[in-house]
Amino acid sequence: MSMGGVARANTAGLIRRIASPIAIVLAVTVLMLAIGETMRPGFAQPSQLVSLLRIAAFLGFIGAGQTLVILSGNEGIDLSVGSIVTMSAIIVFGLNGTLGLPMAISAALVAGAVVGFINGVGVATLGLQPLMMTLGMAGVVKGSVLVLTGGRPEGSENQSLTAFVTEPWIAGVPGTVLLWLLLGIAMHLLLSRTAWGKSVYAVGANSRAAKLAGLRTKAGTIAVYVCSGMLAAVGGIVLLGYTGSVFINLGEPYTLPSIAAVVIGGTLLSGGIGSYWGTMAGALMLTVLQSFLIMLGLPEFARQIAYGVMLAAVLSVYSKLSPT
Repeated sequence: MSMGGVARANTAGLIRRIASPIAIVLAVTVLMLAIGETMRPGFAQPSQLVSLLRIAAFLGFIGAGQTLVILSGNEGIDLSVGSIVTMSAIIVFGLNGTLGLPMAISAALVAGAVVGFINGVGVATLGLQPLMMTLGMAGVVKGSVLVLTGGRPEGSENQSLTAFVTEPWIAGVPGTVLLWLLLGIAMHLLLSRTAWGKSVYAVGANSRAAKLAGLRTKAGTIAVYVCSGMLAAVGGIVLLGYTGSVFINLGEPYTLPSIAAVVIGGTLLSGGIGSYWGTMAGALMLTVLQSFLIMLGLPEFARQIAYGVMLAAVLSVYSKLSPT
């Protein structure tokens, strides 16, 4: 290759890196922090940034499972995550006083895995559309919680869980943020270094070709929904540590943002392309955006409009700059 060809290739590679979804999302995040700090000094101070990371972690845990589901293709999407978040928080809240925190957390994770397994079987074995299957399961889970609790969950707060989520552990960083970072590393290794992770990409890119290549596509689909259910349960557990109490609609506000975080982080809704690093960046951007809009003092309806416009703008920039 000539020197001119090498230069053009290097320039193209640089443009691809600059125009990557993660770079775009992080640039928007930094811009909002800078503007916020200018308008209201202290908006981007270290303690505030730690608080934003803690809140973003809740969405990040839930978005991890959503990332796997969407990456796996087949129009994959999990609308039951919000209900699983609520369910897991209620389980830990209710069982903590009698069984202890470890057993309560184990029960919540198992319950999340069971819901995910049912979703996976419905999609992979029964051939149901993921949107309808997971939406139906969201209703089943929410209805079951209402019946079992009478709409008024009872239980007790666990101080150890609260301390893990809210208090600094290392260098002023809360345990939940450190756990989120460990999850990011684990997800990266899982998707890039294991045969199962590579099969998720393969099935998402072309499920028929993956099946012809001998991959167990049905088992893989069930597995990603099980993971989604368990990770949503983790999100509910840490969210309980933050709030200290539960209510019936605790997890609902996280359902659509978990999808948005995945998509603006660069994972294609059609599957096969994306990463959890992008989802983490997306979760952080959405959290900073919410804080920024609140800082502006906008009423709720205006915040919702501005939220939607910002997401559309980021996705528009990404679609124009990212390589096809």
